[in-house]
Amino acid sequence: MCHFFQSPLNKTKKLIGDAGISFTNAFVASPLCCPSRASILTGKYPHNHRVINNTIEGNCSSKAWQKSEEGQTFPALLKAYAGYQTFFAGKYLNQYGHSDAGGVEHVPPGWSYWVGLEKNSKYYNYTLSVNGKAQKHGANYSKDYLTDVLANMSLDFLQYKSNYQPFFMMVSVPAPHSPWTAAPQYQDKFNTTKAPRDPNFNIHGKDKHWLIRQAKTPMTNSSVQFLDDAFRKRWRTLLSVDDLVEKIVTRLEVRGELDNTYIFFTSDNGYHTGQFSLPLDKRQLYEFDIRVPLMVRGPNIKPNQTSQVLVANVDLGPTVLDIAGYSVNKTQMDGMSFLPIMMNSSSWRTDILVEYEGEGSNVSDPACPLLGPGVSECFPDCVCEDSYNNTYACVRTVAPSANLQYCEFDDNEVFVEVYNVTADPYQLTNIAKTIEQEVLEKMNRRLMMLQSCSGQSCRTPGVYDSRFVQCSHVCMFILVSGHILGKKGAILLSSRLRRGLSEWKLHF
Repeated sequence: MCHFFQSPLNKTKKLIGDAGISFTNAFVASPLCCPSRASILTGKYPHNHRVINNTIEGNCSSKAWQKSEEGQTFPALLKAYAGYQTFFAGKYLNQYGHSDAGGVEHVPPGWSYWVGLEKNSKYYNYTLSVNGKAQKHGANYSKDYLTDVLANMSLDFLQYKSNYQPFFMMVSVPAPHSPWTAAPQYQDKFNTTKAPRDPNFNIHGKDKHWLIRQAKTPMTNSSVQFLDDAFRKRWRTLLSVDDLVEKIVTRLEVRGELDNTYIFFTSDNGYHTGQFSLPLDKRQLYEFDIRVPLMVRGPNIKPNQTSQVLVANVDLGPTVLDIAGYSVNKTQMDGMSFLPIMMNSSSWRTDILVEYEGEGSNVSDPACPLLGPGVSECFPDCVCEDSYNNTYACVRTVAPSANLQYCEFDDNEVFVEVYNVTADPYQLTNIAKTIEQEVLEKMNRRLMMLQSCSGQSCRTPGVYDSRFVQCSHVCMFILVSGHILGKKGAILLSSRLRRGLSEWKLHF
């Protein structure tokens, strides 16, 4: 987190974080773009919205998603029931615009003004759907650089929107996603910057899932150079995002609307660059992949606040609806509004669910035949970033008495990883074999419950919540049944089709 704000987002930190509240424990429900963005839009965990990866087959922007979820996203509720004029600009879901998903003619319900990027992240040579009509862009910086185009379209909306209706904007810039193309004026910035050399950088991940154990340590020089270069390029792309934030805040101020507008800044997943000798990607259960920045400014939010409460991307929709006066209890959302937290109320939940369904090819990677089938996202030195059995679910707990992560893999080992994040912030030591059995059993039961939860049941007290009541035998039986359904139903029922890649930035 601190590395993230050292340089490229100074204006964003000043204009949003310093002017409001920064959440130091903000997480995603799944560390991959399409499932994560689906969680942002629906307020649901992946086992409920059923988007499991970045492919049409994985329900990413599919016809099934459109039919079951799109009409119930929080922007759709804002427009239909709270009278908001709504604006979207940027990257939506990875397969948006695909012919099997209705093409760029499809405009999701809930948006008064729609500017959607066709498919995945690009900076030049892309197609936008402007209210359902294709608008092609080339490679001319002044006309086509996507971050700037999205900034200009956002400013136009603010200039020409109705002053008689409340408004909601979602500006979803692909930066700092690959291909990491910086604006020309920023291409020489951060030339000496390197990826953070934290204690878990380029070391062997002991007592971890086999996918982490297979990484080669130390990494090759070429891998280290590649990840450092990628880190620099990512920071350079964020300088244009910083400019975008400044332009939007300035326009709101000029129009006299800044003091009456809530502004959120967050992302859909973390990213690793060399931790545990994994060169470059996300999709892992560790802090560097599931933790995201979250800053909010707005009416009645005091400046220069920092909050350590546990928030997740499933809470963004409920919070915006709460601001608009629409109760989350009228929805099927799993998250909860953190508006009271921003107004200095203290009661809050202590845990969230993180879940991911791994992807792997059913044929061997030609460059890495010894690894056999079932892996994907492999680097030239046969370090693979994902596999079909990289399928896990975690309870992430943040409470006064515990800062804990408990994870179970759905694989032949039924591998378990547990970390005391206070004592071991870089997750070097898996304490699954040394922690008290009673704690393991409680966390296992809580995980089973969360994996099969829906709506209100996802907001029940966690193991370290003072309101938590230990289960009776009857409750145990229900949970064990849930375990059978939860592991095989909630995580695996979602069709076991695999492929993938991605990530984004998001501000409201």
